[in-house]
Parts: sequence; C-alpha cells; structure tokens
Amino acid sequence: MKSYTVYLFRHGLTKGNLNAQYIGHTDLPLTTDSISALRNIKATEHYPSVDAVFSSPLKRCIDSAKIMFPGNNIITIDNFIEYNFGEFEGLTADDLKDNNDFKSWLSGGMDAKTPFGESNAQFAYRVCDAFEKVINGCIQTGTTNIAIVGHAGVLMTILSYYGLPEAPMSHWQMDAGYGYKLRVTPSIWMQTNKIEVVDTSPTPLHDSNEQ
Repeated sequence: MKSYTVYLFRHGLTKGNLNAQYIGHTDLPLTTDSISALRNIKATEHYPSVDAVFSSPLKRCIDSAKIMFPGNNIITIDNFIEYNFGEFEGLTADDLKDNNDFKSWLSGGMDAKTPFGESNAQFAYRVCDAFEKVINGCIQTGTTNIAIVGHAGVLMTILSYYGLPEAPMSHWQMDAGYGYKLRVTPSIWMQTNKIEVVDTSPTPLHDSNEQ
C-alpha cells in the first residue's frame, strides 16, 4: 500500500530563544550564529529531497526552510504560527514568577488561557486543523514526500496528537534544525488519525538512506 513521508523540522534560533523569552507571534529573525549552524547542518547532514515544503508565515521558519530546502518553493500556512502568548509575549518565566495569571496558565488544562492571548485548546485546534488539511491534501494529490518547518510548540503539538508511539508533548522536544521523519499510511490515517514516527532527521550524510 502506498505510504507518505512527512518531515517535521524546528526552525533555527532567535535572540528570544536564547533569552528564554516567550516569543509567539513576534516576527524575530534568526541570529547570525543560527544561520551558520543551519548551513553547517545542511553541509554535514542530509535534509531529505521533498516534493513540497510548508512553513509558518514567520520569517524564522521561512528563512530556516530556505536554508534546509533551497530548491523548493515555501508554502506558508497561517495556522502554523506559534502560540499567542498575549501579555506574556517577550517575557521570561522569571519575569512572570509572581504573576497570578501566569501561575494559573501553567497549572491549567486545555481551557487555560494567556491574558489577551489564546487558550491551549484554541491553539491545539488551529494547529491540528491545519495539519489534517495538509495531510489530506497530500493524499488527495499523491504528494508523497513533504516537510514542515515550524515552531517547537506547533510541532510538539502535532506529534503529541498524531504520533505513534503515543507520547506527551514533552517527549517530542527537538533541537533547532532537527526533527522527525513520519510515515503516513492512508488506511491508518483515515481510521485513527495516527502517523508512525519512524526516525529522527536529518541524518549524517555517510549513513543516510532517506529519499
């Protein structure tokens, strides 16, 4: 039976990442060092050949995707944008340690919401809706190999909802420029909305067997 391959890659680092800030919708650029690091990964490891590349509309993802996949056009998906942190945007956990709204958000469930931001449920819904549309579109068009370059929170949400083996978000942490290779079997996807996580990616050039 025909299967489809999906790669998920985390974007390179920004100053916000390095400062441990909550950076969601703020459109920060990659740092110079991170650009160099991504180029080094590209030179020494194997980003796969893919038919389509999808990205968050923010430049830290678009610019990372251009380094990883210079031969592909980048298709931006608005709902792959990072979490809306509202009033917490740009702040660190240390900045917010005495903030009661922050404490409530951290200890809350799916309905927990940042002030003037979005709830965990709203975030998960829009990310999952966008991902399902991408996967269903690939199956309908026979697009067998794709990559998504995104934010850690977005990619970890996708993996926690759809990944096999099933695991919480914290299990799916990934370094900048790295991620996972997934296999979509249409019959499993249609019945259970689950996708097999088969490997990490990229892989060293000397032992790569990716397409």
